[in-house]
Amino acid sequence: MEPFIRHTGVVAPLDRVDVDTDQIIPKQFLKRIERTGFGQFAFFDWRYNEDGTPNPEFELNRPGYEGASVLVAGRNFGCGSSREHAPWALEDMGFRTIIAPSYADIFFNNCFKNGMLPVVLPEATVNEIMARAKERPGYQVTVDLEKQTVEDEEGLVAPFDVDPFRRHCLLNGLDDIGLTLQHADEIAHYEQKRSPLLPVTAG
Repeated sequence: MEPFIRHTGVVAPLDRVDVDTDQIIPKQFLKRIERTGFGQFAFFDWRYNEDGTPNPEFELNRPGYEGASVLVAGRNFGCGSSREHAPWALEDMGFRTIIAPSYADIFFNNCFKNGMLPVVLPEATVNEIMARAKERPGYQVTVDLEKQTVEDEEGLVAPFDVDPFRRHCLLNGLDDIGLTLQHADEIAHYEQKRSPLLPVTAG
């Protein structure tokens, strides 16, 4: 998993509340077994017209948000079903971090497990970032996990809290497998001791 330490990127404003996981990645696209390739289907029903052409009315399709890597959204982002494909789709679309006033619990946890930082800020601060991104497409913020701040070049400095264990994992790029492999020597030592004590018997 790629470590998350400090990220500067263009902000894409999704000024909607209760964005559920079926809008983030509709169920008909959950047939892939890989974690990649979902980005093209993210926000599919909003992002495309019926003929497959980009919908110019969808916020993220508007000029100035190409290549955005910071998503700012309304409260209760990621509600709905517990599909892990939702953070996969957002990451594959190019987003590295999300800023919102609140998240659904399972989506929030899945973000950390997949190397994406979900930042919780007060609604008034989120609204200010949203307004700046709408007014000035191309507007950027820096999300610093070490300092636990969101900053821009216009004087905004917004601190955020994050669980220390989750912060440690993101800073060091450790998913569940990576955490386990930190104890590879101890595991190997245990397995060497275990074999004579509990020999495998046939049949």
